[in-house]
Amino acid sequence: MSAPASAPSRSRLLALGVLATGMLMTVLDGSIVTVAMPAIQSDLGFTPAGLSWVVNAYLIAFGSLLLLAGRLGDMIGRKRMFLVGTGVFTAASLLAGAAASPGVLIAARFLQGVGSAMASAVSLGILVTLFTEPRERAKAIAVFSFTGAAGASIGQVLGGVLTDALTWNWIFFINLPIGIATLLVALPALPGDRGLGPKAGADALGALLVTSGLMLGIYAVVKVEEYGAASAHTLGFGALALALLAGFLVRQATAKNPLMPLRIFRSRSVSGANLVQMLMVAALFSFQLLVALYLQNVLGYGAARTGLAMLPAAAVIGAVSLGASARLNARFGERNVLLAGLVLLVGVLGLLTRIPGQADRANYLTDLFPVMLLAAGFGLALPALTSLAMSGAKEEDAGLASGLFNTTQQIGMALGIAVLSTLAASRTESLTAAGRPAAEALTSGYHLAFAAGAGLLVTALAVAFTVLRRPERIPRNTTAEREARLAAL
Repeated sequence: MSAPASAPSRSRLLALGVLATGMLMTVLDGSIVTVAMPAIQSDLGFTPAGLSWVVNAYLIAFGSLLLLAGRLGDMIGRKRMFLVGTGVFTAASLLAGAAASPGVLIAARFLQGVGSAMASAVSLGILVTLFTEPRERAKAIAVFSFTGAAGASIGQVLGGVLTDALTWNWIFFINLPIGIATLLVALPALPGDRGLGPKAGADALGALLVTSGLMLGIYAVVKVEEYGAASAHTLGFGALALALLAGFLVRQATAKNPLMPLRIFRSRSVSGANLVQMLMVAALFSFQLLVALYLQNVLGYGAARTGLAMLPAAAVIGAVSLGASARLNARFGERNVLLAGLVLLVGVLGLLTRIPGQADRANYLTDLFPVMLLAAGFGLALPALTSLAMSGAKEEDAGLASGLFNTTQQIGMALGIAVLSTLAASRTESLTAAGRPAAEALTSGYHLAFAAGAGLLVTALAVAFTVLRRPERIPRNTTAEREARLAAL
């Protein structure tokens, strides 16, 4: 099912390039839209509430289908799932770029989420079966993680430039040549695999329960800011989502061929790494989006300037991910590198709680540039987390483990959007009603969100320290692993 270890190095590197490019498209699409939202609203006539669905439609489809897509990839073949998903995403990008009404754009964004889920759910599963030696796998995961860690910042830069220089439509059209090239290279580059076949089990009831449960849960979370956390809407949909997910777990414990064998959670590495990732991504939403809002709404930056201001974060994340993370993981172990990265990220949000609330008192070099440099912690934490999350999964569950890891990432993002943005908006509204200046009220709201995010990161740090005490690995030749670690130094 997996590519042989003796496969030519050039072929495997080409396959890694395909997987990283597919991941980059997914991540870029999630962030490139944010800076173009005002232009989209103006051109297509979105209402303020309707505009949020440009993001939510993608997020709901993507987050709810990852787990199902990962398991289906194990069954029908991960290469086939990747190719179909990339094709769906590319076609939906054309539809989104050509959209002339809010309804068409929202439908296209949903289809983009479907395609992204299909392709990204199996990417890590393909990667870990291609690169089996510790040193090679560490470097491959570092490259793959870089596209996720730095791609969001790159997306904001690219989105600002394309929107200012051309039109918002091009933030979607840019996916066409990339998607087509990815498909053409993926056909010969990715290893062929037949999958486990239908005998592995197509748990239709389990698929229905988990997909509908995740979809309703993410929907309830992303609408918290509009309806309120204690509203009948939020509590009703949230309770229904929990009931469906509980039913899914019962089904997985009793089904002959479960969609998600619960044995995967017996691994401390898998369960712990996914929990840490959910907390970390939820916390770092406040950095990724609220810093951009601060730059535009308080400091008066335009779309392109905002993207460029965030670029140093992408640069340091990339430098650490590609240049140091594999060596550090080999020398000190993934758990220790993860802890160091989380400490740096706590520093990021801690510093952000002190940014000035007046544009004439703010200085990018002293107030924000140090924050961008400390974002290097993400370049340490994400590759280590990815290695830990995949290390405890058996080969036949690689697609499932990959889909699970991506699912917890999306759930964390949805929680971050709901909780932190609601906290910020609530603080801002109360201060505005009390007569405080708009910029000062906005900044105070951001301060509260940054502080809450720091609290989430401290919790992630505690979980990583206690749960990930003994990182697990797929059994390998001990002597070969020791030599690979020494060679990486």
